[in-house]
Amino acid sequence: MSADTGLSWNLVSDVQQMWQLDSMVNAYRAGTIVAVLAAVVGWFMVLRRQAFAGHTVALAGFPGAAAAVYLGLSASWGYFGFCVGAAAVIAALARDGAGGGAEESALTGVVQAFTLACGMLFVSLYKGFLNGTDSLLFGSFLGVTPGQVAVLAGVAAAVLAAIALIGRPLVFASVDPAVAAARGVPVRLLGVAFLVLLGAATAEVSQITGSLLVFALLVMPAATAQRLTVRPALGLGLAVAIAALVTWFGLGAAYFSPYPIGFWITTFAFGCYVLAQLFGFATRRHGTGRRHVARALGVS
Repeated sequence: MSADTGLSWNLVSDVQQMWQLDSMVNAYRAGTIVAVLAAVVGWFMVLRRQAFAGHTVALAGFPGAAAAVYLGLSASWGYFGFCVGAAAVIAALARDGAGGGAEESALTGVVQAFTLACGMLFVSLYKGFLNGTDSLLFGSFLGVTPGQVAVLAGVAAAVLAAIALIGRPLVFASVDPAVAAARGVPVRLLGVAFLVLLGAATAEVSQITGSLLVFALLVMPAATAQRLTVRPALGLGLAVAIAALVTWFGLGAAYFSPYPIGFWITTFAFGCYVLAQLFGFATRRHGTGRRHVARALGVS
């Protein structure tokens, strides 16, 4: 990931050279873990229409990391503490267990404004931290250690296991909360549990993408997958594949160019979403044309 590293005409040799660096191997490992976690949690977040809550929880990682460094702690503690804490506050105070309610949106906006103010406060308190603000906001794969990869893998495994346990009722509660509640599904409890899991996942993803670019992996792959299919299993698989691909290509593009990883991941993810939209538009046009022809021939 250096401005001095460029592509040559021998792409195979370039990739082999990149993979000789331990830092890039660790980056790809961490990126893959984060991509899978973000895609799965993001799929449920988009389904529940809680993107605004996810964005607010992500921004909470910024003051959390700043506070941790100010106190002489690892930034990871701040990410997890503030992201999970912000998610817990939203979950505890919002009454709409289905997600996306007006009250939850207003509360989320209040939490977001407060966390941003706290972030600037901690940055101003610790003068030397200002030089690292860009990495907190926009992310960096540089310097990922095997120990950090292990922590990311452990957190991802725990969150994904919890999602697997509550996944089926969570889908039911997200699609039709009233009917789910009538059938005895604990809609409110599931909403609280999911927001806490979202906080943990967002804290993990923020350490790679930065607080401002979490949506590149949390929202766009999931939104793209849901644009292509309404089947939960297939949609989850597509979201994971898209997130992993944009992360892998983003890492490679950042290594061979002077531009940051967050820019490439966001650009590739946005490109996938645009292609999905165009595919959906073309499919609808094609289907409409076929129906017109069928009616003209008296088939339908």
